[in-house]
Amino acid sequence: MKNIVTAAILGTALCVSTPLLAADKTSGEVSMAQIMELLKSQQREIDALKQQLAATNKQVVISEQKIEATAETVESVATASEGLAKIADWADKTQIGGYGELHYNDKNGSDNQVDAHRFVLFVEHEFTDEVRFFSEVELEHSIAGDGQNGEVELEQAYIEWDYTNNHSATFGQFLIPVGLMNETHEPDAFYGVERNSVEKNIIPATWWEIGVMLGGEIAPGLRYDLAATSGLETPTSGKNAYLPRKGRQKGSKATAEDFAYTGRLKYTAIPGLELAATVMYQEDLTQGMGADDASALLWEAHAAYQKGGFGLRALYAMWDIDGDEAQALGRDEQDGWYIEPSYKLTPRLGFFARYSEWDNNAGDSVDTEIEEWDLGVNFWLVENVVFKADWADQKNGEDSFNLGIGWSF
Repeated sequence: MKNIVTAAILGTALCVSTPLLAADKTSGEVSMAQIMELLKSQQREIDALKQQLAATNKQVVISEQKIEATAETVESVATASEGLAKIADWADKTQIGGYGELHYNDKNGSDNQVDAHRFVLFVEHEFTDEVRFFSEVELEHSIAGDGQNGEVELEQAYIEWDYTNNHSATFGQFLIPVGLMNETHEPDAFYGVERNSVEKNIIPATWWEIGVMLGGEIAPGLRYDLAATSGLETPTSGKNAYLPRKGRQKGSKATAEDFAYTGRLKYTAIPGLELAATVMYQEDLTQGMGADDASALLWEAHAAYQKGGFGLRALYAMWDIDGDEAQALGRDEQDGWYIEPSYKLTPRLGFFARYSEWDNNAGDSVDTEIEEWDLGVNFWLVENVVFKADWADQKNGEDSFNLGIGWSF
């Protein structure tokens, strides 16, 4: 085989090198030196071609590797982009917020206190344009646990479904639609360091239950809410017997022998004005723990008006409780009301005054009514950060001086 290749090369060389050989035609001989030089020249060309072929093969391998790496990179980028798109979509449909407040309370007859009163975080997520989730978790008094002052509470966790235009259904744990404070209690949204005493002791705010609620707009500016929920379970003896505030179960293994039914109408068609009335009925406020059924009816009505810097809020609430035990304690009737004018001198500085009366023993003949005057100032550092100071003068109770800072986001 080698001889054949050599002969072929030699033949080619002889053909190519005709001028070289032609130089010796006169002698009729081809010298060995010429043949060897031709073979060496051909070998050099073959070696050069081999090197070129090897280099070409190497470039092909490198190109294939680059193509494969590029394909992997494109695939990785596509996967990462898909993941980022999902994260962006989730973030676009999810909102995180919260609020909190810190208080200093100087009360006559009691130890002065500084308290991280509330720290609240909420998460809202929109599954679709019609279905969304809302939750709110609250830590009260800084530290929760055995022997501690604080509590960790799930205040809200519900699904809201817009089943038709301007009408929705709520399922889960939510705030009862009653009063001015119960649904809107972020500290930058009201005057005074502490929440007002009437809504706290009579309604009682903040109040949430587990159940179902329908709500919507009947006409422009006129809204309804109808709810069937777990109810209160008030103690039947002791100093807290039949007090609504002490009957809040907060959705924690709540007794559900008797449900509560709530209806509200709210009118907001006039700019700056809110008028609302709420009725709640529960067949037995004690959930079967009393000697007789303590059917209870709560009535509440309020008005709020804001015109420029001037504001005015007023509320009345009353419980009518049946049963011999409640009547014997004078707690078959419990009521209260307040009026609160306020004025903002500037968008950041506002003053208020509030007069309140409430009585958790209004059914007896003894004068147990409590009266309170509150005077104070709010200074908004920015729209959602507020510093507060107020003085409370309470008849048949403790006077106090209070400072607070609150925020929401």
